[in-house]
Amino acid sequence: MARTALAMMLSFVLIMFATPQALAKTNSKQVAKKAAVAKAPAAKRPAASAKQPAKQAAKQAARPAGRVIGKARGRVAPLVAEERLVPKVVRGRRGRQLVYQRVAPMPALPVVPPVMTAGDLAGLNLTRDPLDLKSNAALVLDQSTAEVLFEKNSQVALPIASITKLMTSLVVVEANQNMDELISVTNEDIDREKFSHSRLRVGSQLTRTNMLHIALMSSENRAASALGRSYPGGLPAFVAAMNAKARALGMVNTHYVDSTGLSSNNVSTARDLAKLVVAAHQHPLIRQYSTDSKYAVEPGGPMLQYRNSNHLVDNPDWQIGLQKTGYISEAGRCLVMQTQIEGRPIVMVFLDSKGKTSRLADAGRIRKWLENVRPTALSRAITAQSS
Repeated sequence: MARTALAMMLSFVLIMFATPQALAKTNSKQVAKKAAVAKAPAAKRPAASAKQPAKQAAKQAARPAGRVIGKARGRVAPLVAEERLVPKVVRGRRGRQLVYQRVAPMPALPVVPPVMTAGDLAGLNLTRDPLDLKSNAALVLDQSTAEVLFEKNSQVALPIASITKLMTSLVVVEANQNMDELISVTNEDIDREKFSHSRLRVGSQLTRTNMLHIALMSSENRAASALGRSYPGGLPAFVAAMNAKARALGMVNTHYVDSTGLSSNNVSTARDLAKLVVAAHQHPLIRQYSTDSKYAVEPGGPMLQYRNSNHLVDNPDWQIGLQKTGYISEAGRCLVMQTQIEGRPIVMVFLDSKGKTSRLADAGRIRKWLENVRPTALSRAITAQSS
């Protein structure tokens, strides 16, 4: 009994001495923790209350917006580089609380300069006309009288893109080659200048007439290349024949370097191209092939369905006798066309137009203008509308 009482007294004495030391250690840890929090950056301090001064919250909210990647309540996780915290007051079960949104800045988008065509570089885009055409150069004439009805920068030589294929077809048709001869697509027909897409694979075989058909109707580049390459003497002889035909037609400001128009060195003027349209319109095969709305070919594999690159051929309001479209970045959107307006055969040429459908819209503007002009006042309107 005496031993038990003695043991209890010793335990009580030990507790009395040990408790102050334990409390002292606990207090020192709390003091150190508070000091560490006080020294931490403001962005890493825990959100203590929803009563943060409005001015401070407004300053942080006014920072540039970014991409919200998460929220932090209470303790804030370490920030990744370029991230920041944006305060936000939300309502919860416990009332209003201040939370922080982790925000990363949005990446800056690269600024792509607008593509400048050859016409823009020459300052043709500064030319204004009463019809507000979107084409930098244009010409409209009466095919039966060769009378110029409208022109705009019509004597400036510009890249003509696939309008080139109209001369390609003229040389092929007038060369009297066998139109049923099979022509193969080879590696030489691959576009290594603009890297344009073609549905004709290397090894495909089509007759010369089918190559001409899809080259005119759908502007198939490998077909046009194969037509030039299969000419007697090869492509150099074919290009020479193209330039010789241009000189024979009086196209003095026209020059060709290939049969496709992929090169920006194929140049002509609106006046010269009007002469080409008139000459090509004399051939029924060119008229038919250029105005067909769709055509299917079998190049030795699956059947390929082609469609006309000019949607106006399917428009019943238009009577189109011949057409050809063209586009490369240096040339802009181009269009040549023969049509009937108010019973008159009209030739239209539009070069370096802006926008995918702007050349067709320009044709509509010209048509509306011709339909509304009185025949007695036509000669006075020509001068007013000319550039």
